[in-house]
Amino acid sequence: MKTVITIGRQFGSGGREIGEKLAEHFGIKCYDKELLTKAAKDSGLCEEVFENHDERPTSSFLYNLVMDTYSFGYTNTTYVDMPVSHKVFLAQFDTIKKIASEGPCVIVGRCADYALQDFDNVINLFIYSKIEDRVDRIMKRFDDIGSREKAKELIRKKDKQRKSYYDYYSSKKWGHVETYDLAIDSSVLGLDGTVNLICQYIEDYEKRS
Repeated sequence: MKTVITIGRQFGSGGREIGEKLAEHFGIKCYDKELLTKAAKDSGLCEEVFENHDERPTSSFLYNLVMDTYSFGYTNTTYVDMPVSHKVFLAQFDTIKKIASEGPCVIVGRCADYALQDFDNVINLFIYSKIEDRVDRIMKRFDDIGSREKAKELIRKKDKQRKSYYDYYSSKKWGHVETYDLAIDSSVLGLDGTVNLICQYIEDYEKRS
């Protein structure tokens, strides 16, 4: 196994769970929220900053200014003058490339496919799902969500954030099929069936590469 797997995903599509199952199948690490901790440690920026900016671009000058008080580490003049949201992105970008250079792994979200566009051992996936299945998953995941309409509202909000983040920082379009090597509706085969399909895809890819 030498392939790095990146996963873009709609909120509630099961992309994170699929990433974890793929990592377990291939005996490699899966990075989701763990990436934030590692990026904070590598960059010297406060981990709270990464959590506040996680896949959420912000154009608020005041917010960037205030959050800059948490930032320290890099001393390059250009870097110091940069908005904190850009610092977070660049730190994650560096960490993603560092992780991928160390060996095969699964990286969920955070423009990982864009960060690794110059790597030749990467498979980029996008997981989407039917809205009702996504609502079911979110209702189970969040006990206090209340109603299906609120779950749909949360899904719309999260997808909008992810799309804005991806489209802002990358040169490609979030969720567009030409952005990825394989886009899969996880509703069709279920999570385990989707994992099996991807495993076959990756195993065939490895034989050809």
